[in-house]
Amino acid sequence: MTLTDSSDAALPVTSASAYLEVRNLAVTFPTEDGMVKAVDGLTFSVGRGQTLGIVGESGSGKSVTSQAILGLHNGTKAQLSGEIWLDGTDLVSLSQDEVRPYRGAKMAMIFQDPLSSLHPFFRIGDQIVEAYRVHNKVSKKVARTRAIEMLDLVGIPNPQKRVDDYPHQFSGGMRQRAMIAMALVCNPSLLIADEPTTALDVTVQAQILELIRTMQREFNSAVIIITHDLGVVAETADSVVVMYGGKCVEKSDVYSAFYRPEMPYTFGLLASMPRLDRVRQERLVPIPGQPPSLINVPTGCAFHPRCTYRDRVRGKVCNVDVPDLVASSDEGHSVRCHLTSEQRQEIFLGEIKPKL
Repeated sequence: MTLTDSSDAALPVTSASAYLEVRNLAVTFPTEDGMVKAVDGLTFSVGRGQTLGIVGESGSGKSVTSQAILGLHNGTKAQLSGEIWLDGTDLVSLSQDEVRPYRGAKMAMIFQDPLSSLHPFFRIGDQIVEAYRVHNKVSKKVARTRAIEMLDLVGIPNPQKRVDDYPHQFSGGMRQRAMIAMALVCNPSLLIADEPTTALDVTVQAQILELIRTMQREFNSAVIIITHDLGVVAETADSVVVMYGGKCVEKSDVYSAFYRPEMPYTFGLLASMPRLDRVRQERLVPIPGQPPSLINVPTGCAFHPRCTYRDRVRGKVCNVDVPDLVASSDEGHSVRCHLTSEQRQEIFLGEIKPKL
């Protein structure tokens, strides 16, 4: 894990410089058991050439957020509110047919499992050709040439031959590269990578992350990395959104997220992360309990049933009142917690940091 000094950290993205701006996004799904509050009041932004990391445990709302940005919930039973502004257009207000031209041309996604995302009955090249021709009125020959160029760009060996292979003929890392080629074939300005290195060995993980960075520099894209791996965030992101129970519980630049975190949930994520740059004398400390049900989210602070510091808040406020996302002392840093800023800093410096 390598991080830049705080003086070199990326400046916060302002509304004026944001290419994508999500404002108070809420996504709920009606089920027989009740309403699933998958995303609840999420706000963030990312500019061209910048990378935002969205982290959290499974079920925190990360993937639902990415699908909402792509408009994949439009026309379904999902209920959306809030705003998603992409280059000056509010995507939430668009119908399924109206948002479709934006996918691929202005925004694209690298899905978690390329084997299930790529159609097994069609050749890799044909799938890239189709993605390109949807947004460009060109012949199949021109589109095939473009597909070969993209496969070569993402490091597929012998692309002139491999363009005619089927997905099962590619290794896991090569399928992920093919997915990146398909996502970037139309030069989108926003790239969303949902767990792009899951199930890949560490060497291939590093290659995929470096490829995403290279492609970002090539196209000056805004990038969102969705992951539960803090090491990936440390290597790639400029800013971080930590999600829990469908809400943002901490938001900051990447340096502050690792060296000056303030939310107990973030403390837990850091304490449970293995380190290779020092000798660890103690076992990793897991976060006690399980993530909350998004149908029956705990009252008050959603994290309070698992928080070991809730008794330090007077009057058991954590059990009753939902904390607001308030600004911290660091510029661009905000946290959702009932502990005072002094208490959070004291806990981190005195109890958490020495164990990391």
